[in-house]
Amino acid sequence: MSTPKYDSTIDRYQALQTILAEKIPTQRIITGEPERLAYGTDASFYRLIPQIVLRLNSLNEVIFAIQQCGNLGIHFTFRAAGTSLSGQAVSDSVLITLTDDWRGHEILNEGDKIRLQPGVIGADANRYLLPYQRKIGPDPASINTCKIGGIAANNASGMCCGTAQNSYKTVDSMKIVFTDGSILDTSDSHSVARFKETRSDIVTGLQTLAKQTQENVTLSEKISHKYRLKNTTGYALNALVDFQDPIEILEHLMIGSEGTLGFIADITYNTVIEHPFKASTLLTFASIEEASQAVTIIADTPVAAVEMMDGRSLRSVADQPGMPAFIQHLDLEAAALLIEVHASHDADLQHSNAMVMEALSDFTIIESVPFTSDPSTVATLWGIRKGMFPAVGAVREVGTTVIIEDVAFPVENLAAGVRDLQQLFDRYHYNEAIIFGHALEGNLHFVFTQGFDSEKEIQRYGRFMDDVAELVAVKYQGSLKAEHGTGRNMAPYVELEWGRDGYELMQQIKALFDPQGLLNPGVIINDNPHSHIENLKPMPAADDLIDRCIECGFCEPVCPSRTLTLSPRQRIVLYREIQRQRRSRPADTETSESQMQLEDVFQYQGLDTCAATGLCADRCPVGINTGDLVKQLRASRYQKFQPIARWTAEHFATTASIARFGLKTGEIASNLLGAERVEKLAGQMRSVTKQRTPLWLAQTPKTNHFTGVEKPRSSSTGKVVYLPSCASRNMAAQPNANDQRPLTEVTLSLIEKAGFEVITPRELTEQCCGMPYDSKGMTELADKKSLQLEETLWTASKEGEYPIVMDTSPCAKRSIEHFTKPLNITEPVGFVSRYLLPHLSLTPLNESVMLHVTCSSRRMGLESSMLKLAQQCATNVIIPEHIQCCGWAGDKGFTTPELNQAATAPLKEQVPSDCQRGFSNSITCEIGLAHHSGIPYQSILYLVDEAAQPRAK
Repeated sequence: MSTPKYDSTIDRYQALQTILAEKIPTQRIITGEPERLAYGTDASFYRLIPQIVLRLNSLNEVIFAIQQCGNLGIHFTFRAAGTSLSGQAVSDSVLITLTDDWRGHEILNEGDKIRLQPGVIGADANRYLLPYQRKIGPDPASINTCKIGGIAANNASGMCCGTAQNSYKTVDSMKIVFTDGSILDTSDSHSVARFKETRSDIVTGLQTLAKQTQENVTLSEKISHKYRLKNTTGYALNALVDFQDPIEILEHLMIGSEGTLGFIADITYNTVIEHPFKASTLLTFASIEEASQAVTIIADTPVAAVEMMDGRSLRSVADQPGMPAFIQHLDLEAAALLIEVHASHDADLQHSNAMVMEALSDFTIIESVPFTSDPSTVATLWGIRKGMFPAVGAVREVGTTVIIEDVAFPVENLAAGVRDLQQLFDRYHYNEAIIFGHALEGNLHFVFTQGFDSEKEIQRYGRFMDDVAELVAVKYQGSLKAEHGTGRNMAPYVELEWGRDGYELMQQIKALFDPQGLLNPGVIINDNPHSHIENLKPMPAADDLIDRCIECGFCEPVCPSRTLTLSPRQRIVLYREIQRQRRSRPADTETSESQMQLEDVFQYQGLDTCAATGLCADRCPVGINTGDLVKQLRASRYQKFQPIARWTAEHFATTASIARFGLKTGEIASNLLGAERVEKLAGQMRSVTKQRTPLWLAQTPKTNHFTGVEKPRSSSTGKVVYLPSCASRNMAAQPNANDQRPLTEVTLSLIEKAGFEVITPRELTEQCCGMPYDSKGMTELADKKSLQLEETLWTASKEGEYPIVMDTSPCAKRSIEHFTKPLNITEPVGFVSRYLLPHLSLTPLNESVMLHVTCSSRRMGLESSMLKLAQQCATNVIIPEHIQCCGWAGDKGFTTPELNQAATAPLKEQVPSDCQRGFSNSITCEIGLAHHSGIPYQSILYLVDEAAQPRAK
């Protein structure tokens, strides 16, 4: 089809936008400048801003978008999680992303195969396979974030994957969409037959290219050599010599094609064994040469992974908590091997461990941590390896970025390659650079910091990469990209590595699949020799809290606002741009319209809709808590409310009375008019007041008024201090809950069943942990209330002698973090498990229950403990997937209810038909969970109390 003529490129984009809106809702066609900047960022150090970002939720939408881009001759790029490092997921044209509707999976052949849509996170795929003791082959370091579409499109591998279990080797079939919108499902014989008829050009073309390649002896031998190593430089030319069937060739060419040949709509993997028994050891050697020789020896033993770390990399983590003491005393010449062994039985594991050490008996191991299966020690050992990338990031200068390159040497040249790389670091003054990697495959990562704020720095990087390319691809005939994908970063060097014949073959492949050159232009095939040093991402200073961010995106899966507005990565991108624009604007000039738009967008999308949970910090390689920045910025916004907030803090009991009056008013109105009608009226009022009035939900609890235990029952078991949260002191049960007792009564019941005497602090109605003030950035008031509570609990607990239970996890978490006195603070799960269960007998209820682990509980590492407790009390416990935080976020469920709605969107469909109730450990979170699930939620203490009886003495 000929491309319509338009007066300008802008006209074409406007035409595309209009056409797309015929079938795609406009809210998923993103054209605002700030949003395009935010969505356009990936983990690489390149910056391209798309003209349009699409959030597509179905195959039909993808086909429609592809066809319309083709009709108008507009470039388009596919994006999965955006964790790619080489610039293959950025675009200055149309960026196509996927909604959460692309998370489908299907287990086949009792786990021997799994069909996955491209939006499935890699770790989730493994979780689905765990009951079958299987997993997918690829195991990239970003597996908790990266998605199947990116894993397949980049042929990502990892520490245990090697070359035998990557996507190329384990793909069974796939469904592909081509540039004309045609579809091929390689698992369906009818689809294959239809494709051979309708797209005979591709089929015939591949047959011709395969024949030519196989007849070119020199090129065929080069291909065989290159894929003896890990190699993702360019297209998978090995497909043309490994297979005869054009469909199999096509299928394997799609692996590692980085979105330049078509769209992978789903992929079926042949899975691999997930061995239940594992052990790890850390062995250090005097030099990189000895470590490399050891790799060669143990390659013939049953090792699953061998990670090499040079002396500089070990030095980078030597001061981290939990590291073996000897690391601090190693010199820079030393090198270490982190080895992991897998087995199906413990006896086999012990035998394999012995084989590895016997093979190394002639080597001098200067320090070691012996083979161990202890989870804590193993986690520490692998923490050494995983901590190296963030260790460099943590010490980089503001304004620089962290670059991680990825090469492979023939294993026999591993030591020499490392030495030559180290010499290049010295020559170009990358003094912080470190080397580590997957030694069995000769695959090394090297990490260094680089600024791009001056032409001199850009040229330094360019010359360094020229020398790296010459060293790896020419001197050692290795791979310039082993597992991170070619992208823009290595595109100028593809021909250097593959030679003229190999590069021309890749150009022919690209032209065969994408004759208009519309798919992800500039990636893999790029005739610009400087593409790797152009369109570089600025990393301006913005705030000490976030300046270390490298925009990797690891934070995104756990963010409750990511589908509503922005993720933590995107918030940081926009805030950096705001700060850059503010600094660059002359003092005597007015704020530009685009800057005002940016700041307006950031106010709602960046600040108002952030739950500030801190979950992002747990996923961040350098521990950045974007919520801290948000709370800091909120402080200035809420400054005008400081007098009111101060009054509420100083008159907390009165404030609570006002809140109870509001609850009681709603309760009375619900009794008279019906809860649903009151909810509807409150929603209408919000519309009239432009969202200034709070939402009222039918699930809002009734009123409670708990002021403490006046006459505690004496007991010989012990004493415990009970601090009910301000929410549980004032809120009773949800109207439709089976158990209408307030949480305070349930907690007392449970404690007394275990035989403890309960103490409640004096002046209970004035107590608060400070959370309501902290979430709005009012740190001073929050700390004042926290200090007041600490002093009260210090007295009530007899200076820390008695344990203290707080009945909601957020209050407990904040108190644990801010108290300075040696107080034993516990939240519900920890308190029950440590103190009550020894005195209780639990009889599991024969029912299915939902369990929500709050973000505060997750951050305290309580997910498994909470699940274990629930499973002791009910026969079937369901933790819904893809909900890390409910998004209620203090009071935002009332003031910004769309956040709660977005965060809990996957909940209702995961509630089984036989499930009538859910449990959690935060009374406010439970309101939103009940509203969006259709079943009442209450504290897990209700479940425990129902299952518990005093233990017979």
